Amino acid sequence: MAEVSRTARVIQNAKVALFFYCINLILQFFSRKIFLDYLGAELLGLNTTLQNFLQFLNLAESGIGAAVAFALYKPLKQGNKQEIIDIVSLQGWFYRWVGLFVIVGSFVLMSFFPWIFAKAEVPLIYAYGTYIIFLISALLGYFVNYSTVVLSADQKEYQITCEIQTIKVVKVIFQMFAIMEIQYGYVCWMFLEAISAIVIAVRLQYRVFREYPWLKVDMTKVNELKSRYDYVLEKIKMSFYHRIGGFFLTQTTPLLVYAFASLTMVAIYGNYLIIMTGCLLLVDALSRGFYAGIGNLVAEGTKDIIKIKSVFWDVFTLRLFIAGGICFGIWHLSESFVILWIGEDYVMPSVPLFFLIATFFIQMSRTCEFFLVAYGLFKDIWAPIVESMLNLGCSIFLVNFFGLSGIFMGVVISQLIVVIIWKGYFLFSSAFKESSKEYYVGFIKKVALIVISATATELLVRKLDFSPVEGIGSWCLYSSILMLVYVTISLILFYLLDPQSRVMFTRIYNLLTRLVNIIK
Repeated sequence: MAEVSRTARVIQNAKVALFFYCINLILQFFSRKIFLDYLGAELLGLNTTLQNFLQFLNLAESGIGAAVAFALYKPLKQGNKQEIIDIVSLQGWFYRWVGLFVIVGSFVLMSFFPWIFAKAEVPLIYAYGTYIIFLISALLGYFVNYSTVVLSADQKEYQITCEIQTIKVVKVIFQMFAIMEIQYGYVCWMFLEAISAIVIAVRLQYRVFREYPWLKVDMTKVNELKSRYDYVLEKIKMSFYHRIGGFFLTQTTPLLVYAFASLTMVAIYGNYLIIMTGCLLLVDALSRGFYAGIGNLVAEGTKDIIKIKSVFWDVFTLRLFIAGGICFGIWHLSESFVILWIGEDYVMPSVPLFFLIATFFIQMSRTCEFFLVAYGLFKDIWAPIVESMLNLGCSIFLVNFFGLSGIFMGVVISQLIVVIIWKGYFLFSSAFKESSKEYYVGFIKKVALIVISATATELLVRKLDFSPVEGIGSWCLYSSILMLVYVTISLILFYLLDPQSRVMFTRIYNLLTRLVNIIK
């Protein structure tokens, strides 16, 4: 029964996430084009840079949410309401201090805006106004919405997704209209951003209250709670270090692009980031429901490593298979898509694009972290520090020799060493208590199959005698043929040559068969 419930919630979370993913991806492309056409690349680059600055301050939160979610798996499984209240109360106390830190840090940061944006070709007041709006949204998460972690840990992520994404869809539509039709469109854009953040906060609180009316946060006994749940504090400390690696990956790259180039180049990078992040969100949407399910599976106390490893290989293989197809498609289709979307001026050169795609392939295929979090294995705190140092150090060093490509090369180097090599070893040796040779062989074999599939597809598709940039119809036809050929070749190779893939495909087929029977 527990397995059925877990599967049902996985499917529900995935369906909702995928639905809103499709809507938001379409809206992002339209809204970004409108933003560029009416407001320009400089203002768009400023917008992206300010978000990255705020994320630097949000680093103080890193680890709290993940550690609290881990701590909630067991009491949610047991129905221990008091323990859930205590853990969320402890989280609320931490978030108050994080919020205060972000406020103070923001005022210090804003005092340097005249110097930081000295070469920017946009009014400085826009920098202040935009940052304050982003700050309000972040603070609402710290002071109001932190209790939504219970929904996530309880595999009810779809409720959070529904509330946030519905409001965001409405917000983006009104923002597009404001930019096109109102004289001070960007001012209206900022106003709508603030209003939507407030509405989201109210709606999320309503969702939590409706699901858990007994969840009354009490921070008056915080000292007692810190003593009683000292293991949560330990997990927060460890998880904090692990978030540093991901933070440096996502937040320092745009800042390095700005530092060594311009806000316009940040906007160009941001265009490709929209495409790739959209694809990454697709992978997450398809597998998001597994995350809490993995945590609940481990929390049940099962000693069946074979069963857990089977789930690992299913998720790992599925993410690698999807990542290979997406990255192949981006490599062949992104240039023509950008030309048709916003023009040739925003096309990224092929060499930096290759390394940028490589970073996203690793991101889309990473699976070990989900299982390490489920097992509460955060003790390798040196790993994210090394990843961050390699990321920043290699990027700064290589940018002097290879320009924009050097920044992305540094990211690839850090991810290969830490995410691919170390995380796999750590999971298999510490959680599964087995040799990591199986992981490395499996990873290399699957990547080799992806490379063979991509090479074979490219040789076949070269015979097509029309260009994808002739129009949207030609692009859709070309991309459909390209991806159909790749997926067909890839499916055949994976199924015939990789036993783990064969098992995974069989399980997916059986699951889809059951769903069809249920619908009938």
